[in-house]
Amino acid sequence: MKIYLDTGKIYIASKATDFRKSLDGLCALVVEEIKENPTEGMYVFYNKNGNRVKIIGYHKNGFVMVYKRLDRGKFFVKPGEIKIQINRQQLNWLLLGVDWKLLSNKKSEFNTYL
Repeated sequence: MKIYLDTGKIYIASKATDFRKSLDGLCALVVEEIKENPTEGMYVFYNKNGNRVKIIGYHKNGFVMVYKRLDRGKFFVKPGEIKIQINRQQLNWLLLGVDWKLLSNKKSEFNTYL
């Protein structure tokens, strides 16, 4: 599946998020905790177990939310900085369940296969 949201900013939440939050609740977190405008980027939230992510973004005239649950394993997200900004390739790696930080630091042919 391909979804294209035209944004240059992609942020990962700095801590696990209560996954009972809906789109409006996640937008409020963007404003209150990340200190950004929800319509000007994509925002990745993850659960306490690290096996689920929700991504929100704005597309032309409304918000889009994508939810992914891994069958096994965990996403490589860890609590940390207030704003963790990543690029589109790093987001793809994160969604595949691979260590996007490690791949970002390596220049290898592996990148061409993802």
